[in-house]
Amino acid sequence: MSMAVETFGFFMATVGLLMLGVTLPNSYWRVSTVHGNVITTNTIFENLWFSCATDSLGVYNCWEFPSMLALSGIAGLRCTNIGGLELSRKAKLAATAGALHILAGICGMVAISWYAFNITRDFFDPLYPGTKYELGPALYLGWSASLISILGGLCLCSACCCGSDEDPAA
Repeated sequence: MSMAVETFGFFMATVGLLMLGVTLPNSYWRVSTVHGNVITTNTIFENLWFSCATDSLGVYNCWEFPSMLALSGIAGLRCTNIGGLELSRKAKLAATAGALHILAGICGMVAISWYAFNITRDFFDPLYPGTKYELGPALYLGWSASLISILGGLCLCSACCCGSDEDPAA
């Protein structure tokens, strides 16, 4: 049972990290709203690094933000030979990998939630003079990716803490 939980945890943590990797370059972190506008001829959408606008003809115009401040896991599983053949060493590696996946998920969750908080704060502020934005689909993808990464990390940690020291191949 422990090996199945480890494999499931590894799969979920990997999927979570891949989804977080897809979330970062996604252009739709926030999308301009049509709230209060009579006629909308263009849509503005942004992510962390650039902003784009599209008009009613489908022409895109993108520009990078002027200052970006110089932006420039498998080792613990029982079915691998990395880390030697001792199951206790593999259990420690898997627990460490699980903890790092949990940390990555929490960091992603905090960053995405903070970004979403700023969007909603500006949206509901009646005195905000700029363009009002709504939450984009990339934020929902990032939240689900963070949860999947945390779930995978928890499975890796629980499989290693509660697993037996018996070799399933023996």
